[in-house]
Amino acid sequence: MHLAYPAVLAVLLFCTGLYGVLARRNAILVLMSVELMLNAVNLNLVAFDVWLRDALHAGQALTLFTIAIAAAEIGIGLAIVLMVYRNRGTADIDRLRDNAEPPGQDPGPGPGQDPGPGQDPGPGQGAGPAPGAPDAPGADQAAHEQTGKKAEATP
Repeated sequence: MHLAYPAVLAVLLFCTGLYGVLARRNAILVLMSVELMLNAVNLNLVAFDVWLRDALHAGQALTLFTIAIAAAEIGIGLAIVLMVYRNRGTADIDRLRDNAEPPGQDPGPGPGQDPGPGQDPGPGQGAGPAPGAPDAPGADQAAHEQTGKKAEATP
C-alpha cells in the first residue's frame, strides 16, 4: 500500500475541518469540523502504523484514545451548545461574544450573592433599589408616558 493515498486524504479532511472551524459561525458545524480534523489524525495514525509495520500497533492504540477523547468532546460540546441555545435562542458563535465582560473589568459578586467583608453593596444589591431608581423594569417609560399625557392635556 502506498502511503501517499491515505496521507493525501488525511490532508484533505484536515483542511476541510480547518476551513469549517475558521469560516463557520454555527457552533454545531464547528464541532463537526473538529471531528473531521480528529478523523484525519486517526487516518494518519493508522496509515503510518501499517506502513511502519509496528509490532505493538501503537498507531492503532493511539487512535482508540483519540476516538475516546473525540466522544467525550462531542458529548460535552453538544451539552454546552444546547444550553446556550436554550438560554439565548441561537447557536451563532458571534452572538456569544456580545455578552462578554469587557477586558480588565472585575464583574464583582453576582446577583443574590453577599459581597465580601469590607465591600459596599453595588447598585441593585443590598437593602433595596438605589435612590431614584424605578421599582420595576419599564416603570420609567410608563411614568414618562403619563407625564407626556398630562402635559398634552394641560393648555
